[in-house]
Amino acid sequence: MRAEEVAQYLHDHPQFFEEHVETLVQINLPHPHGGRTISLSERQLVALREKNKILEKNLREMMALAQENDALQHKVHEFVVTLFAGRDLDTLQEIIPHLLRDIFAVPHTALRLWQTNPPSAEVLAFADAQAQPVCLHHAAHDTACWFGENAAQLHSFAYLPLHAGSETIGLLVLASEDKQRFYPEMGTLFLQRIAEAVSGALHPYLDH
Repeated sequence: MRAEEVAQYLHDHPQFFEEHVETLVQINLPHPHGGRTISLSERQLVALREKNKILEKNLREMMALAQENDALQHKVHEFVVTLFAGRDLDTLQEIIPHLLRDIFAVPHTALRLWQTNPPSAEVLAFADAQAQPVCLHHAAHDTACWFGENAAQLHSFAYLPLHAGSETIGLLVLASEDKQRFYPEMGTLFLQRIAEAVSGALHPYLDH
């Protein structure tokens, strides 16, 4: 009889061990960490303890993630409140990089508005194609030069298209020397909120 058949039989007949208690008591199994044999009940306790350790680890990770999200949410709120204190286009273009550095510790930013800095055809097509922020390990098209002499040291980029309705009005780029600061698989929810806030703040001061 194959092991699968034994397992299926026990699954289909849960009363087996109730009817054969002496068999259950006599069963000994190797300890999962070696050294001795233990009874089936002890083995179940070991399995439960290990399962509890995994559940506790998962819970700690979930709590840490929740705390991290709360902290990010607070930073986004602080960013938005300060951002909307800007009263003109020049002020907004000046304070946005400072806010991103001071609140989010983003070391390098580039803000381009099509009204004042028309993009290349490739950059325009790239921005128009992005419904949400996109993170890359390389600069898209000719945007590396937006960072001047720092460009060669940058290894991760977050591209935040700025929109007014369905129209793209510009591009906000966050960059870092750290390759893992922005990466293609990362979530972009908070980046999207930043992009929406920046778009909303800038839109009233642009020509329509």
